Amino acid sequence: MEKSCYKCGQVMEEGRPFCPHCSAPQITVMLAEPVPAAATLPDAGGLPMESSTLPASQTVPVLAVPMQWSQALKPCALAAFVASLLLFLGLNPFVAMCSVGFLAVVFYRQGRPEGVKPSTGARLGALSGLLCFAMSSIIEAVFVLVLHKGEEIRKALTMAIDQAAARTTDPQALAMFDRFKSADGLQLLMILGLLFGLVAAVVLAAISGALGGAVLGRRNKS
Repeated sequence: MEKSCYKCGQVMEEGRPFCPHCSAPQITVMLAEPVPAAATLPDAGGLPMESSTLPASQTVPVLAVPMQWSQALKPCALAAFVASLLLFLGLNPFVAMCSVGFLAVVFYRQGRPEGVKPSTGARLGALSGLLCFAMSSIIEAVFVLVLHKGEEIRKALTMAIDQAAARTTDPQALAMFDRFKSADGLQLLMILGLLFGLVAAVVLAAISGALGGAVLGRRNKS
């Protein structure tokens, strides 16, 4: 069969890739027709599309984001170190535990323009109080071991027990005081004293931290 070249119009044998007269390629490529874009469906109810921004009632405010303990550890440890140092220099333990929570809030608030809520301040204070109690207890234990003050502590506890026993004539109370003066009793008293000190440190520091968050948060809003 024969056909005509699309370029020069000369008759040539069908199936040849090039025209023998003008060398024009005779290979044809079929191109697919473009598919028309799908029509945009109308919005429900014919209403125009709004932006995808959520209303304020469904968004989370900045202050509602939970506190990250990894970021709170450093300021709480710094506040505990300062309070422990002041304790070593002779500061009253009650004053130290009341100030460590406030210091933790002050250190944590650095570089945070959103401020600190009282609930966050209470958690910061509790953590700083726990760290301060641990640091001061370790320092005190080291001094007792190094300076061999264990006997002095036993004498002080025994004297305190004798003074308390002198204020009562109840036989059961006197028997209890006698048991406390034994080695096991003194150890029990020391353990109870440590537990009481731990609870008091955490509670006082948490209260001072909450007060610090309330005061500093109020200043930040004003």
